[in-house]
Amino acid sequence: MLVVHRTALRRRLLTQHGCRVPKPRRHFASRASLWQASKDPRLDDIGHILEDNFLVMRDKYEVPKHAIILAHGLLGFDKLHLAGQSIAYWYGITEALAAKGVEVITAEVPPSGRIEVRAEKLARVIEEKAGGKAVNIIAHSMVGLDARHMLSRIHPPNVKVLSLTTVATPHRGSAFADYIFNLIGTSNVPKLYRALEFFGLETGAFRQLTENYMLEHFNPRTPDVDSVRYFSFGATFQPQLTSVFRRSHRIVQQAEGPNDGLVSVSSSQWGTYKGTLQNVSHLDLINWTNKLRWYLFSMTGQKRKFNAIAFYLSIADMLAKEGL
Repeated sequence: MLVVHRTALRRRLLTQHGCRVPKPRRHFASRASLWQASKDPRLDDIGHILEDNFLVMRDKYEVPKHAIILAHGLLGFDKLHLAGQSIAYWYGITEALAAKGVEVITAEVPPSGRIEVRAEKLARVIEEKAGGKAVNIIAHSMVGLDARHMLSRIHPPNVKVLSLTTVATPHRGSAFADYIFNLIGTSNVPKLYRALEFFGLETGAFRQLTENYMLEHFNPRTPDVDSVRYFSFGATFQPQLTSVFRRSHRIVQQAEGPNDGLVSVSSSQWGTYKGTLQNVSHLDLINWTNKLRWYLFSMTGQKRKFNAIAFYLSIADMLAKEGL
């Protein structure tokens, strides 16, 4: 694996062709934000901070003219059926958008296939479900890369995409992916892949999430499409003792700075960066908030500061105001 000094790597990544990241603005919304900034100067690079913006539902949201495609990330699904129970990836979000009059289409792609394979499937799903109508894509995590590849490299003739909004997509890879490959060791990777493939899990996506792959291969070959509007959001939080993201957050924090447990804010920025969600983890972004976590917060007098449904309704409202 190519070894690149982290500081130099991040500098090169932030200036990668195709990225239109605006100059950072310091909009610290509270004393908590100021405290975090004093603890980590890299918070100066995260742009507009969105701390309480999506706490409660508004009475009215504008509806975009065109359908919204909701596309899932790595190891994702549309609906998962376990022990007679149906679990939705976009828990409550699809229904909330539809209730407000938004036309919503969910797209399922191979959970861990290569970007190229996932992008081909994404194109087929949009073609089949949208029937040639113009759409806006909202992509969580890795599927933002699939969408970029589809738009830039495949050019599906019966798919018309007006905008791509990525939410915590690792446009410049994730230091955690690099860490895992270094931990496993080059000689052991094929063995692990064979074991995963034995259980029916594709493995093509994992190496593509490394920082080197995104810097040296994906981004140079995947320029933005002029006819498509690109928007993005990032997130940052501090994991509690019980968080599944404690280790991955620490690794990404040391290498890249503020992050949501898997994807750094700097890696999330692509196109017009709309801001950084405060105190929001990678799973909070799809409404998979740990109920015990919020219960403990309420017991200690802390209030919930993020409502994923309000967040996606606000994205739809933003698209409507953009004429999309």
